[in-house]
Amino acid sequence: MVKKIFLFLIILLSFCLIGGCNVDLGGFFTSTDLDERLKERGNLKLLDSRGWTNLTLNDEYSFIVVSDTHIEDGNAHGLEKLKDIITDEIKFAVMLGDITQFGSAQDINKFIEIAESLGVPCYPVIGNHDIYFGNWSVWKEKIGSTNYKINGGNTTLLFLDSANSLFGKDQLDWLEREIKTAKGRIFVFTHSPLFVTGPADMQQITDTKERARIVSILRNKCEIMFMGHLHKRIITEQGNVKYVAMDDFVKNKTYCVVTVTAKGALYSFKKL
Repeated sequence: MVKKIFLFLIILLSFCLIGGCNVDLGGFFTSTDLDERLKERGNLKLLDSRGWTNLTLNDEYSFIVVSDTHIEDGNAHGLEKLKDIITDEIKFAVMLGDITQFGSAQDINKFIEIAESLGVPCYPVIGNHDIYFGNWSVWKEKIGSTNYKINGGNTTLLFLDSANSLFGKDQLDWLEREIKTAKGRIFVFTHSPLFVTGPADMQQITDTKERARIVSILRNKCEIMFMGHLHKRIITEQGNVKYVAMDDFVKNKTYCVVTVTAKGALYSFKKL
């Protein structure tokens, strides 16, 4: 049995290295569980204190999405320059998880410093690296909830916690309720991708039933669901919903600009 477990860990590590997910196995086994984090739903400490829960959007606007910044030891890999691309048309930004490498207070503080410099609301998504070594406690103290909703005029933004590569029934029930009552355009953001391109992309949503349920919930209602984690771009369409997995910022310096008009939402990828 011990040999089988050891072999499994070796295979797991190999896939992670091939897939570029940069997993620290020690951190992985000392992360927190989803149910514990979902208890903080409604605790919007960071967003409330900065006025970021009050989002005013017209029918036409833009926003930016960045994924996998992996801030480490205060090094944000040039993310500070993001403020230079903020124009009057850009109304908010989203960070799609793995904001930090290990979830340390120093690196969460660095993210908050950069977020405040943008001049627009900045909405964080939690990733697997952000909960390593039990550092969910840092996120809880400095940011708050990992699963929340932001209303902005005729737009609804929904943020999901998939840091453990699952959503759980409680969170999917919440998503279904929110989708049913949401008006106007809907965008959903999470970290772990729903769809992959091959066996090397092993770190995805682990429960195919959860994936099927999300696709059913969002069908014909959501504009785009944004994801990250794999450090590569994967674009899929199901039920008139675009599922966009972002390539990473830490090495590729990629960000996505989403332009919303009366005709729909267009997105383009750029490098900082």
